[in-house]
Amino acid sequence: MSDTQSATPRSSLKIRPAELEDCGAIASIYNEAIAHGGITMDGQLQTAEDIQALLAKFNQREVLLVAEVDSSVVGWGVIKRYSDRIGYQVCCETSVYLSFSETGKGYGEPLQRSLIKRVSELGYYHIIAKILGNNQGSIRFHQRLGFTVVGIQKDIGYIDGTWHDVVILQYLLPKKLFRASN
Repeated sequence: MSDTQSATPRSSLKIRPAELEDCGAIASIYNEAIAHGGITMDGQLQTAEDIQALLAKFNQREVLLVAEVDSSVVGWGVIKRYSDRIGYQVCCETSVYLSFSETGKGYGEPLQRSLIKRVSELGYYHIIAKILGNNQGSIRFHQRLGFTVVGIQKDIGYIDGTWHDVVILQYLLPKKLFRASN
């Protein structure tokens, strides 16, 4: 079994780079999070075309992976640069989203671990995750994988009549793996 494919107790999980055909499923999963509230600061529902446009803007150090079970996309994760300023070339941000019907089945951990592996391959050293403060399940999930809380931005967001804190977590890879791109 390759390191981009993992077995789960119920079925086979495959993690792979997103393709254009996945954009509808990616948008649908993200729209679940938007509609639920308390997961993302985004309030605008997305279409497959919106996701395609996002992918078209990615640079060579940004990637979107999908988690696929039995040929269906059940989740996705993204690596995006933290900033376009040269000094931040060491840092990226990751996010993971699973379809609500697929949470708790063990798909999130291999997806996040695949992102961490890709982060290393892309030459980053520092990963940031920004999670809404009320999303304690996601915060605990990231901590189990080695992320550390480094701060809380109080009342930084306001959506649907509610103020939100954002918890900032970081994950540091070994510096010996970092490759400067300048």
